[in-house]
Amino acid sequence: MSIKTTPNGYTLDNSGQRVVIDPVTRIEGHMRCEVNIDENNIIRNAVSSGTMWRGLEVILKGRDPRDAWAFVERICGVCTGCHALASVRAVEDALDIKIPPNAHLIREMMAKTLQVHDHVVHFYHLHALDWVNPINALKADPKGTSVLQQTISPSHPMSSPGYFRDIQNRIKRFVESGQLGPFKNGYWDNPAYRLSPEADLMAVTHYLEALDMQKEFVKVHTVFGGKNPHPNYLVGGVPCAINMDGDLSAGAPLNMERLNFVKARIEAMMTFTKNVYIPDVIAIASFYKNQLWGGGLGAKSVMDYGAYPKVNYDKSTDQLPGGVILNDNWDEVFPIDPRDPEQVQEFVTHSWYNYPDESKGLHPWDGITEANYELGPNTKGTRTNIEEIDEGAKYSWIKAPRWRGHAVEVGPLSRYTLAYAQGVDYIKDQVHRSLSAFNNLAGTDLSAKAALQSTIGRTLARALESEYCADMMMDDWNQLIANIKAGDSTTANMEKWDPSTWPKETKGVGTAAAPRGGLGHWIRIKDGKIENYQCVVPSTWNGSPRDPKGNIGAFEAALINTPVERPDEPVEILRSLHSFDPCLACATHVMSEDGEELVTAKVR
Repeated sequence: MSIKTTPNGYTLDNSGQRVVIDPVTRIEGHMRCEVNIDENNIIRNAVSSGTMWRGLEVILKGRDPRDAWAFVERICGVCTGCHALASVRAVEDALDIKIPPNAHLIREMMAKTLQVHDHVVHFYHLHALDWVNPINALKADPKGTSVLQQTISPSHPMSSPGYFRDIQNRIKRFVESGQLGPFKNGYWDNPAYRLSPEADLMAVTHYLEALDMQKEFVKVHTVFGGKNPHPNYLVGGVPCAINMDGDLSAGAPLNMERLNFVKARIEAMMTFTKNVYIPDVIAIASFYKNQLWGGGLGAKSVMDYGAYPKVNYDKSTDQLPGGVILNDNWDEVFPIDPRDPEQVQEFVTHSWYNYPDESKGLHPWDGITEANYELGPNTKGTRTNIEEIDEGAKYSWIKAPRWRGHAVEVGPLSRYTLAYAQGVDYIKDQVHRSLSAFNNLAGTDLSAKAALQSTIGRTLARALESEYCADMMMDDWNQLIANIKAGDSTTANMEKWDPSTWPKETKGVGTAAAPRGGLGHWIRIKDGKIENYQCVVPSTWNGSPRDPKGNIGAFEAALINTPVERPDEPVEILRSLHSFDPCLACATHVMSEDGEELVTAKVR
């Protein structure tokens, strides 16, 4: 038996029943989670392990920095585009390239489109099945579902009893076929599912609607970036030219018809987030009012670099301001500087890598990634079949990033916490409106802080960010049209495209608001080629193992003190983990500064 309190305030007890989930599904990449559950079915210890080895960044060394975005964008096919955006920003920062206002607006619309698309897909197609029981929807009264729909969102037109009856019949045929697809292997008789049959039918109906809507949203990427996933970007601007007289049949650039097409997609995002997404999250939360607030807090501290500036290169105009809040103190927000080697550091004490001195962290510009796949002496099982991890040793392919030594959570919840604490009116209005709707439905009197700092609060923040991004996109679109009408159609700055204009050695950093949180790319350029490249991605922050001081990351922290109905059916564990939308494919990567053979990893 081992009981200890971490520096970031969590009491861990690794006695009791050990429950292992491997793999954690409905995420991107490969992840393992182990928890210890006491006699009262409360989680007292958690160990999150990234089990995926990747080496995509290795091929960047020695390449042209102008091509980096095309390689790093393929780190992930889910958060498509955000790595490219961070990459071109890092290169532009290193080379002191300023992009035109139109390029900034187009990049903003592409980034915000990703947020809406990713959040919608995450909630309905990855996370909803932690709350929603599709089999239970067969018991629903379609008239009752219609009443519920019209109560929570009277503006949504598809709400008749006949419409829900048709959907129910589709579900029935699907279930009777015996081929449940994504609904197979669910714990559908677990009492942890609390929704009424009518609410389940409504949610499954919107699951199907979201399947149709998400493919419409990403057409914005095809207009501005040529395709999705992995739309095209350009160091110095964007690759799409503007020509109001262009003939699309001849493969011409953007004209008014294409821009109006984009506007229609933005309007569809605005409608879906307001009429379906946000009301669904609030309605589902109301059924779980007594189960949500005991766990899911995360790292107690939050961080983001700041996002969506109205004026490019002016961080004071960020519509979601950055910063750091430590230990739940919303009254003090610390500034963040990703260039400061004292602020952002990565540790490997419990990661399968070597550092010269593992008591110290390294800033990404000086990052070292040397693989060391060794299991601790208390590991149960073998190197290729781990039964129980040794949490006192190295146990993850994910490093442990820290802000001035503090474990922080990143993501939409962090962005909303920082914006709320810094008095952004739009965010405060959103939170208060949503909280009022929840309290009215659930008969509660929760404060904004209590509501946000939870598993469902993390899920709600994603929905609210989707609404905000859709509204901001309309502002971006209107400003782009105004610029064009004023005679400005420039979308790229090619003044420093030629490497002969570059300094012999330089370095830069680019940040972006990825769907899962603050994303940073750091680059070193020497003699016109990439010398070193490092990414620190959201799931690295959230999914980090312990650091040298014993601080636990946000995944692990969110599970502590969470009650579980049935330890062998860990619905509650999946809820907490899925609320972060983990992306382990992004979180594991490698790059070294020198040497011909960068790394060899042998796990079998």
